Amino acid sequence: MAKRKNTLTRFLEDIVDDTKDFVDDLLDRAKDLETDVRDSAKNVVDDDEDAPSPAEVASLRASLAALQAKVDELTALQVKASKN
Repeated sequence: MAKRKNTLTRFLEDIVDDTKDFVDDLLDRAKDLETDVRDSAKNVVDDDEDAPSPAEVASLRASLAALQAKVDELTALQVKASKN
């Protein structure tokens, strides 16, 4: 195993190399963060497309009204049967 000479230029070279690696890692993480934020924002915007149309909302309201009428009818029948 050869021992490396510790000279001032080697010391500075190591500092520059480590700094370069550090900056490269920071830039990679910043790119990942930027991509994640962009994807998240795109997902929020795309969620608006999944909103039901006015026709679907009207259909659901009609179904709900019909269901409520059926529940009211059954409740009235149950009350009538309990009185007899």
